[in-house]
Amino acid sequence: MLLCLDIGNTQIHGGVFDGDTLRCQFRKSTQPLGSTDELGIFFVSVLRENGVDPRSIGRVAVCSVVPAALHPIRGASNQYFHNDPFVLQAGVKTGLKVKYRNPLEVGADRIAGAIAASQRRPGADLIVVDCGTATTFDVVTAAGDYLGGVILPGLGVSAETLASRTAKLPRVEIARPDFVLGRSTVESIQSGLYHGNAGAIRHIIAGLTREVFGGERPHVIGTGGFARMFEDERQFDELVPELVLLGLKRADELNREPEGRA
Repeated sequence: MLLCLDIGNTQIHGGVFDGDTLRCQFRKSTQPLGSTDELGIFFVSVLRENGVDPRSIGRVAVCSVVPAALHPIRGASNQYFHNDPFVLQAGVKTGLKVKYRNPLEVGADRIAGAIAASQRRPGADLIVVDCGTATTFDVVTAAGDYLGGVILPGLGVSAETLASRTAKLPRVEIARPDFVLGRSTVESIQSGLYHGNAGAIRHIIAGLTREVFGGERPHVIGTGGFARMFEDERQFDELVPELVLLGLKRADELNREPEGRA
């Protein structure tokens, strides 16, 4: 079995694949990250709680936007699963042609999402919208060219910034409001967070469609922890919460011999 770990700034999103079947998923806060042993014990425990024998894990694949996390994650993989993990990073095979001006700048999670989107919809023009700590947009052409995208603060970052950088605005639960008009400070913040992001998603998809694809709407895939909140906005053609894990699995396959291909 393959253990995939998507290490984000806020959460570690993990999943176990048995062949093409995603057996289980779990999440852990990135901060505090923990030591090698703390991570290893957590992974072993969460797998057992989900009915997966830790001894059945034959490979570990990782993508991370937190550089400091790689050392303890490698240690946990080696010590508790007895293998050196595959790390999705610059120089590995992805099946994409990365056209970013500096490919080293592209987050591994963004590449993983693009890999999975291209595999899911081969030969299609694509926009991947990942609603997480940041809300990111990634553009992939039907020819498999990763062109780049857009990054803006996500719901959680925006809410935390309002609370920490103002004297009187409180921390609020991130939730979809029933109305645009807020009748309390909490409702007003919730409305601004939700409708501000919803409007940005709509506007950016429209701009990318016009600028990159000549007005022909591409296939839009939503993913990330907050994506389901925007499902009723009808901006996503499909919602795939596990998209990054699927892309990480595909990248692992591409980089294993003899199956690996450029």
